[in-house]
Amino acid sequence: MTSAARPAGSALIGAEMPWAALPRDVSELLKGSLPDLVEEIVSRIPQEVPEYSRPLEGDFGTAVRQGVEIALGRLFIDLPGRDEPALMPATRSVYRQIGVGEARTGRSLEALLSAYRLGARVTFRAVSAIADRVGLEPRLMLPLGESIFVYIDEISAASIEGFTEEQSRQLGERDRRRESLLRRLLAGKLPEVEARRLAGRAGWTIPARLVALIVPSEHGEGLRAALGDDALISGRTGEVVILLRAPETAADREALTAMLRGRPAWVGPARTWERAEESYRAATVAATIPALAQDDAGVRWVDDHLTAIALQADPLVMADLAARCLEPMAQLRPEQRERLAETLLVWLKHRGERGRIAEELHVHPQTVGYRLSQLRDVFADDLDDPDRRFELELVLRAGHRPEER
Repeated sequence: MTSAARPAGSALIGAEMPWAALPRDVSELLKGSLPDLVEEIVSRIPQEVPEYSRPLEGDFGTAVRQGVEIALGRLFIDLPGRDEPALMPATRSVYRQIGVGEARTGRSLEALLSAYRLGARVTFRAVSAIADRVGLEPRLMLPLGESIFVYIDEISAASIEGFTEEQSRQLGERDRRRESLLRRLLAGKLPEVEARRLAGRAGWTIPARLVALIVPSEHGEGLRAALGDDALISGRTGEVVILLRAPETAADREALTAMLRGRPAWVGPARTWERAEESYRAATVAATIPALAQDDAGVRWVDDHLTAIALQADPLVMADLAARCLEPMAQLRPEQRERLAETLLVWLKHRGERGRIAEELHVHPQTVGYRLSQLRDVFADDLDDPDRRFELELVLRAGHRPEER
């Protein structure tokens, strides 16, 4: 068989096949010893590979024995003297399925490859002893030994392929389940029994308290790897939504900031899982407030901006309140309106303490007195009304300024 005719996926395409250098009668010399060799390999695997320390019984034991028998039969009966690939489609499928099975059990790929390497060592030692006993020519030991280790490389490659594809399938299914769980949590009204069931299927432990994060979609690449399995992540239009355990300390906050690696993000307030939607809604409101928008702000916490967020939560209502509260200033000249609005806000903040007002405005206290006199002319008794002062401070802190009528 030419290299062009060999099956796709064979690691030996274009490479020498060492078993082709062996005479066909090697099969006759070795086949009688194969049953004992199978038993030795099967017995040694649980002794020397910790992950397989349990007895090789049931379906698992049957699969291991079948894999060993097929390998030795193919290597020492089918291949000697033939220019054929190590694995035909049927045998390749066997080792590929072994890899799939290992991924499904949750064992590591290294455990399987260790078992294969053990099988190669045991086989080489046993075959060396058999060759000496039956008088095999010494010159044949090199291609015989090379055949064993090349064949092990081939079955390892087939199992690795099956293992990695099954892992990818499982990860894809897990990610779908996690996205579904996130959506259900944000939708609210999820019974606890159902929440626990869905979390178990998704491989996620529901934390006592969690936070919702919003990251712009253009900064979402690599988030799964950065945040690990503790995070539920879902990509939505224009944003990536994340649920994870709420940071409890300043160090926890710093660790989360480091994991996000400079990405702009809003972190909602901590809530129990039943109220996850509240954390998400607060982060969403914060992310849509123009006054808080900063391209290079990095990670920001709703808890640190509650006043600003509350003031901007309903722009229409705040605009109506501002129009009513600041209407007395509408007939002033533009520069006078701006100057007096600034003075009024600082006066309200410092509860009329002229020294602190003058310091913040960088003016003389007499100038403060003059401006306050003008404000008294504009607002009259409203400045003595606690409710009016509260409303004025609200709208001015929200960034509203008097407009010309």
